[in-house]
Amino acid sequence: MDLLSDILESIRLRKLKAVIYPKITVSKNLWGIEVPEDNSSQFWRLLKGTCYLKVSGQTAVKMEKGEIFFIPHGASHQISGNPQNKCVPAAQYGKALRNGTPLFKGDDEETVLMGGHFEMDPSFRHPFIHSLPKLIHITAMQSELCFWLNNVAIFMNEEISDEQAGTKLILARLADIIFILIVRAYLNQEKIEQGFLMALKDERISNSLKSMHESPEKEWTVEQLAITAGMSRSLFSKEFKRAVGETPLSYLTNWRIIKSKEFLSATKENISEVAAKVGYQSEAAFNRLFKAKVGVTPAIYRRNTIV
Repeated sequence: MDLLSDILESIRLRKLKAVIYPKITVSKNLWGIEVPEDNSSQFWRLLKGTCYLKVSGQTAVKMEKGEIFFIPHGASHQISGNPQNKCVPAAQYGKALRNGTPLFKGDDEETVLMGGHFEMDPSFRHPFIHSLPKLIHITAMQSELCFWLNNVAIFMNEEISDEQAGTKLILARLADIIFILIVRAYLNQEKIEQGFLMALKDERISNSLKSMHESPEKEWTVEQLAITAGMSRSLFSKEFKRAVGETPLSYLTNWRIIKSKEFLSATKENISEVAAKVGYQSEAAFNRLFKAKVGVTPAIYRRNTIV
């Protein structure tokens, strides 16, 4: 099993929505845009020129042509020709662009950016999301090495530049792919030593995670999961908690809830069948746990999510 694909598929099923912004074209130096903090995950790719990106609380980073910056948790940030420039709110820049009076236009060399954001379902809680850093920087060389990331970004730029029938849908699908490729590129380029991303790279811990993902209905014990990892019970419990941020059985319970949400939204199976598929033979016990975790009963959740 591909653990990352399994987790990302769950994110997609929880209505991951991608939005692509109009291409930003500004004068080389005299510009600055401030993006406020929100619940979305923004990404930027520099198509021409140079600029700086500064995430709140961190130092400014210079952005070169072809590089990609990803802000997973929607931290407020500034994009500018110079870190000392005064920045206007993104909403003000967007309004001027829509009115046909774009800001920061001049006679000097242009800087061109493409960007967008991913809106994740706030109810989707998984340590993978929490373990992503405040800022992910994919360098031009690394994006070139990641063949598909580079080419999808180029295709997106062509669609933005020449809007045709179906462009909006194509951009949304390409943005989904960009999200996955950014995460893959980050995993490949970084030496990750803690958090859930380390667990994905640790063969022992990932084996136990795969076992839970493949068979959430099984009555797993810590001892059984330790065997799948090839570790003693005590060492496994310690290493799993250190990497994932919660105990093995806590992770199992939370993953079962995630899967049960999928089954409730995407199938017509009755509640008892869904409960059995995620490891609960007692429908009453499943109902109590689901309500404690989600805030509503499985039946109400299903009514609220099926369109």
